[in-house]
Amino acid sequence: MDDKVIQSLLLENKETLNVTGVEGVDNFNDETVILLTNKGKLTIKGQRLNISKLNVDEGKLMVKGDINVLIYSDDDSNKEKVSFIKKLFK
Repeated sequence: MDDKVIQSLLLENKETLNVTGVEGVDNFNDETVILLTNKGKLTIKGQRLNISKLNVDEGKLMVKGDINVLIYSDDDSNKEKVSFIKKLFK
């Protein structure tokens, strides 16, 4: 991931989220949008979510709907947690 690229999130009235530093969309439906960003995986949760603007070349995305949760996660840390859980239940 390129740390020199600026990542920004602008949430307006819990209804419109503008994100920069977007590298791609991993998955989306009307309750969850999962983005790949230059700072890790960003999960957006809410209701009636839709991607109203996406420009991967510029790294910009706009999500509209009732936005309730924003969660950053790192893929490597998720793999470590899964490995630990698998070891625990063996």
